[in-house]
Amino acid sequence: MREFLILGPLEVRSEEGPIGLGGPRQRALLAALLLRAGRVVPMEQLVDELYGADPPRNATASLQNFVVALRKALGPDVLVTRAPGYVLAVTAEQIDARRFEQLLADARASSPEERRSLVVRALDLWRGPALAEFAFEEWAQTEARRLDELRLAAGEERIAADVELGRPADVVPELESLVREHPLRERPCELLMRALYAAGRHADALAAFDAHRAALDELGLEPGEAVRRLQASILRHDAGLTPGRNGRGDRDADADIVKALVAGRVVPVLGLDGGTDLAAHLASAFGYPGDRPLDLARVSQYAATMNGSGPLYDELHRRFQAATDPQPVHRFLASLPPRLRERGAPHQLIVSGRYDLALERAFDEASEEVDVVTYVASGPYRGKFWHRPPGEEPRPIDVPNTYATELSLERRTILLNLHGAVDRLPEREWESFVITEDDYIDYLGRSDVASSVPVALAARLRRSHFLFLGYEMVDWNLRLVMQRVWGDRPVAYRSWAVDPQPTALERAFWRRFDVDVLDVEPDAYVELLARRLEDAA
Repeated sequence: MREFLILGPLEVRSEEGPIGLGGPRQRALLAALLLRAGRVVPMEQLVDELYGADPPRNATASLQNFVVALRKALGPDVLVTRAPGYVLAVTAEQIDARRFEQLLADARASSPEERRSLVVRALDLWRGPALAEFAFEEWAQTEARRLDELRLAAGEERIAADVELGRPADVVPELESLVREHPLRERPCELLMRALYAAGRHADALAAFDAHRAALDELGLEPGEAVRRLQASILRHDAGLTPGRNGRGDRDADADIVKALVAGRVVPVLGLDGGTDLAAHLASAFGYPGDRPLDLARVSQYAATMNGSGPLYDELHRRFQAATDPQPVHRFLASLPPRLRERGAPHQLIVSGRYDLALERAFDEASEEVDVVTYVASGPYRGKFWHRPPGEEPRPIDVPNTYATELSLERRTILLNLHGAVDRLPEREWESFVITEDDYIDYLGRSDVASSVPVALAARLRRSHFLFLGYEMVDWNLRLVMQRVWGDRPVAYRSWAVDPQPTALERAFWRRFDVDVLDVEPDAYVELLARRLEDAA
């Protein structure tokens, strides 16, 4: 089996040894495909990433030559042509970065001894900075930073296990160095405070908190809830003070989420996936000025203003109609209906800020029916939702306050697309997207949007736990969902945001709504939840 390595210089290994990958652009093509393994990457996007804003006339031909060469090196079944581009058909187990993330996810549910062993195995996969040779390539920087952050988090996880295993004094020097390197990062400070306290250095533990607070104060920020609560526990000399990881504890959160899931009380909320890539694609397609911020709403507004909404919708349609390959999050959600039926629990209400058909395809592949309810941003039904029952044509929801019996979570899953979606039908009569700045202004300005949600779904939204998956602070959809569901009030039921490496600003945002933050990748986390569900069966 071939191994694809990106945790360091790009390398592919077979049983015979390393495989030659050609020159810099050919290697860059493989790396770009590896970052989206299992997903179709349009040829136009690959040309943009390999050649930039001003590609040579023979760029497409050169790209095709690179593909031919890589197929010779890797095998014809690995690099597959699939309109409108190519897909790298490899499994997560073949990619070192995915194995690294899986080991971290496994460690979360393990005892301190096993957790330390798993994390050390994960760290041993690293051979240098992630995607090292592509450090100056814009298309690689986001993923490289994310992986390097995960590497740092894994190191913190190993240190935390050492503290829990009764070796706090051994890790104090390492933690002090880590805090000096990352004075704004909360986790090293928390671990240092715990290690110092456990080593009997109580005053030093409090001094570590004061130094962290002073560093944050220079930016006008406050320490997070976890370290503030830890400081209070140290001041009280709490007898039960033990090493912890994420506020109330990730393991407790895992158990609570599983319990709520099997009871049918969780509303998963899916954030927009690949927004940065989409913005770059639209910027290239519509000649967006290179000196302006690459924000999706702003780029879309430029495209609609300069070319009209029709060409923008055509481009979005091509993009989202092709984006149908389910990811682990989609498949996890599609696997839940049989479990819920076995327990006599209601089906899921899934809220989505995405525009593609990947989740619907995951349900199709699982032979599960789903009702689709989607917001209409343009056309004669603007400001309303439409409902498409399984196997039927869409129909507008004219009177949401009486639209109750048509939608039932006792029958099947309901997907609520809050910001429009691609229409799979050729006429595209029901297709619309809340994506430009004007769309968001119109959406925010409509006081009736919340009341346009069918009454049965609105009631469920008010009486559920929420599990946010794939959101970032730059995502307009996040703030709109929060505003539409709760206004400025905290959520009524304990809820969670799966937010890898959250910044202090992101933690403060979630804390405002009383949402617990779980510092883990969404794909890795749903795999953990799937295993927990199997154990609970």
